[in-house]
Amino acid sequence: MNTVIEQMLSHRSIRRFTDQPVNEVHVRAAIEAGQMASTSGSIQSYCIIRIRDEHRRERLIELTGNQTKVARCGAFFVVCGDTRRHRLLIERDGKDYDARCEAFLLSVVDASLFAQNLVLAFESMGYGACYIGGLRNDLPTVQELLEFPPGVYPLFGLCVGHPDQEPDLRPRLPIEAVLFEERWPDDESMLASMDEYDAVVSEYYATRDGGAADSNRPRRDWNTQMIDKFTTPRRISLAPYFRSQGADLD
Repeated sequence: MNTVIEQMLSHRSIRRFTDQPVNEVHVRAAIEAGQMASTSGSIQSYCIIRIRDEHRRERLIELTGNQTKVARCGAFFVVCGDTRRHRLLIERDGKDYDARCEAFLLSVVDASLFAQNLVLAFESMGYGACYIGGLRNDLPTVQELLEFPPGVYPLFGLCVGHPDQEPDLRPRLPIEAVLFEERWPDDESMLASMDEYDAVVSEYYATRDGGAADSNRPRRDWNTQMIDKFTTPRRISLAPYFRSQGADLD
């Protein structure tokens, strides 16, 4: 074990922060570290937008599903796929931008790799962080608020700040459910791995925050959450929004 792996294994989403600001030197250092993430063909098709304006951050509480931490954390960012810089180069060269779905996919991959590096850098300096997928609840309205230009795709928010809580580590799938040799395993083995994990997660939900299991509370488990999540369409406005921003999903 080394310090990098120890840091990675200690990751927890932090949802409560102190009033302390995030040091500007640390912000720049973390972003520089984030930029060292791998990027396909050096295209670097991402950007990060810091939101400081109090009115905008208060409005984002509502737009992200009443997540008050968006306005209460030390720093709030929006992580975006960014194809605009490439479009500007092509326009200046008198050519037409035509990169299809691959360009959109690469921007999502690049932005995600950058963000993971960024969060790891912040955590190594003692900060906590929480990704905000709720930013995608209503991207057309977020667009009106933050005025993204065409070719920029807001993907998720990111809260960063000094932690004001010490949550337990949330268990992950067993390695056998994600590491395979040569081929994907048979379905029965996968279902068995998920059932094993489901029991662990159920115990985690029942006892987290130091409380004992309560038989009067509804049982929370991973399997049921996944079944619900992927049988009920959510955020159905995403594809139309990204197309309106110039993404070719064909």
